[in-house]
Amino acid sequence: MSVRAVCHFFATVHFWIGCYYDWNYVKVPAEVSRMGESFGFSGKLKFLTFWDALLQGFFFAICLLNDFIGTNENVPKRIPLIRKIKDLILASLAFPLANFVALTFWGLYLVDRELIFPKALDPYFPTWLNHVMHTNIAVFILIELFTSFRKYPSRKQGIGILVAFMAVYLVWIHIIHSYTGMWVYPILEVLNLPLRIVFFAVLLGFTIALYILGERLNGLVWRKQLKDLKKA
Repeated sequence: MSVRAVCHFFATVHFWIGCYYDWNYVKVPAEVSRMGESFGFSGKLKFLTFWDALLQGFFFAICLLNDFIGTNENVPKRIPLIRKIKDLILASLAFPLANFVALTFWGLYLVDRELIFPKALDPYFPTWLNHVMHTNIAVFILIELFTSFRKYPSRKQGIGILVAFMAVYLVWIHIIHSYTGMWVYPILEVLNLPLRIVFFAVLLGFTIALYILGERLNGLVWRKQLKDLKKA
């Protein structure tokens, strides 16, 4: 097994263990925080953080599968389907969402942690899991971007997939609110409708900016390989 495959295996196990532990063992009493409530049907799936951790676990499993039945060549004669899926997921979802979750979580945490992760959750949500869900997602995806070559899709395709994903999640949290009268994130409780619209628009713009950042980083890191691919 190559070093790359070992790293992909570790990342896959790392995120799936985090999701498993969060789902089965993190039980926040409703009287401590409404964030601990299942809201009837949503469970952990009410949080974008959990969606993203599942995505990262799935993505690195795809990476591991590609190590064995696909190819990691920079300019292969034929690109296997598993490699195409791997490259598309990183560009359109895995990179922008990992950095979006990490930057927005820690940004709001530094401003006022009660808006995103109330102190009352500390006894129930261990520090190591907090870093798995909100720190390591960005660390692992940056390592992947810098160590594995890929050609980014067209912006229309990549950003289209990203915006569709974010739209689905936005609809989801509004469904939860319509059924329960409560917002998933405390910050939404203190914003009126116009401010919520501005808030969502800014976050969407930020997510798209992260997509473009990933595209440009990829272009800088793999400039020579991308030129060779064009020649081929």
